[in-house]
Amino acid sequence: MKLKNLYQEIVKKGIESDVRTKKEIELILEKNKQELEKRNENEKKYFDHDLLFNPFADTRILTGSPEANIKSIIVGVDVDGAELLLVDRLREKGKQLDLVAAHHPQGYAYAHFYEVMDLQINIFTKEGVSLSTAENLLQERKGEVARRVGAANHLRSVDIARLLDINFLCMHTPCDNLAYKYLKAMLAKAKPASLGSIIDLLYTIPEYQDAARNNNSPKIIIGAKNSRCSNIHLEFTGGTEGPKDIYDKLASRGIDTIIAMHQSEEHFKKCKESNINVIIASHIASDNLGINIMCDYLESKEKFKIYEFSGFRRFPRPKHK
Repeated sequence: MKLKNLYQEIVKKGIESDVRTKKEIELILEKNKQELEKRNENEKKYFDHDLLFNPFADTRILTGSPEANIKSIIVGVDVDGAELLLVDRLREKGKQLDLVAAHHPQGYAYAHFYEVMDLQINIFTKEGVSLSTAENLLQERKGEVARRVGAANHLRSVDIARLLDINFLCMHTPCDNLAYKYLKAMLAKAKPASLGSIIDLLYTIPEYQDAARNNNSPKIIIGAKNSRCSNIHLEFTGGTEGPKDIYDKLASRGIDTIIAMHQSEEHFKKCKESNINVIIASHIASDNLGINIMCDYLESKEKFKIYEFSGFRRFPRPKHK
């Protein structure tokens, strides 16, 4: 499969699993098209044309020819200079590695990755939070993230990949969307009535079993195993943590439990103040869940040789839906 087609399949699957409707995403892409048309000729030079078909700012081909034929992919959760030098060393030793696929964004996919946070508005409104509250709190949080990200040296790893002639791609929110959708469906079917039963449910998933074997198991950080739950909120997609002041709003709408990939101390304290139970499912295991479902999908389109590194472990599902 050509690199450009593989990239398009990742975007397509990410859109299919998004919390936003197809129509909502089409409106976003149309808005991007209108933005391009409004620009003068000089401004058009700096427009990211991927925005015309890809609503995920954190998912891009970073280096390499879109026409490159991809038969083997080395997949990692975090890929920086050290990982790229390892890939180059492995190629020197004769390993065929046609593409490096990272989960977390790098380069210009990292520079504006906070744009994907807007999908959290849809998640919050589905929980009953008013649209104006969700939008206002999210925009404030986006500003915080943008200011932090703006100071980073975005192109370090991309420069290394370019100089080593490595095809390099990142796929963030599309994979997180898949993990969100997968676990949401499991919870809807199982209807766990306690935090302990949520932990038991997570332990049926191979990614979390592997995390537990490596001393990074799912943990209850607010509440206890016998704490009851009835209305569970998932923090699994949307780029990064949302606004810390959303938790009292969620609690007022009946949310009693949050399952998160990870949580900052500040967000933890806000959950505690709002009397919301919290389970940390394990960040890297949760990333692995989404990446594996994406790999299943890509392999349903064409057979690839997939290599693991940088925290990724391959657990194929028998059938992908």
